[in-house]
Amino acid sequence: MAEIRSRPRSRPLSPHLQIYRWPVTMATSILHRLTGVGLAIGTLVLAWWLVAASMGSDSYGIFESAAFHWFGRFVLFGFTVALVFHMLNGIRHLFWDVGLGFKVSTANASGIAVFLLTLVLTLAIWMLAYRSMGAW
Repeated sequence: MAEIRSRPRSRPLSPHLQIYRWPVTMATSILHRLTGVGLAIGTLVLAWWLVAASMGSDSYGIFESAAFHWFGRFVLFGFTVALVFHMLNGIRHLFWDVGLGFKVSTANASGIAVFLLTLVLTLAIWMLAYRSMGAW
């Protein structure tokens, strides 16, 4: 019977977080799913806003104090990022549905474009919102 020798391995059996780099398409795929979950949870905040507005000034005042708190604005900013990213990546998926953009270089470039446009559009939305409130 042949003897099986075990040799010490000089590298890990699977990619480790310190050496593995996420491809752009993997990052956009995972973030698309996460932002979808975030949007579902954020919809509850929107429902709270509508219910508070329909119940009168006392209820709306409670919502308003929570929404204008620094943490409330942080949550709203995260909701905006999730909404913009999910929309842009969804448009990217629509192009894929008709068979466009499957080449690796095109998929990577469109993924980077989604990340950059998410940042630009989110900041533009918030700048316009603050400007409309008279903050600038």
